[in-house]
Amino acid sequence: QVHLVESGGGLVQAGGSLRLSCAASLRIFGMYTMGWFRQAPGKEREFVASISWNSDSTEYADSVKGRFTISRDNAKNFGYLQMNSLKPEDTAVYHCAATATYASKLRSDYGYWGQGTQVTVSS
Repeated sequence: QVHLVESGGGLVQAGGSLRLSCAASLRIFGMYTMGWFRQAPGKEREFVASISWNSDSTEYADSVKGRFTISRDNAKNFGYLQMNSLKPEDTAVYHCAATATYASKLRSDYGYWGQGTQVTVSS
């Protein structure tokens, strides 16, 4: 079973940057699409970005295009989300997730989830 652990969240001023990491406990992680989702207080968990197992395909929510970059290193069983030009509306708990469904944007397709890491962006 895949176990995912996020890190790298914190408090940052608007316009700043953070890099989130997602560590997978199992080598099989390299066979899965990896996604990032976020959930702000009072809102549903929403799709942020995904990357296919071989990095051939990446997808981004319109709200983060041009600012966020998803990547992965299968040899190290790590996934990343580089977040630049952060805005207060990016404040949320960020979760990494994994699915066998290729390049999925759908929360329901993801069967493996990390515990989440808090990102807070101040004005």
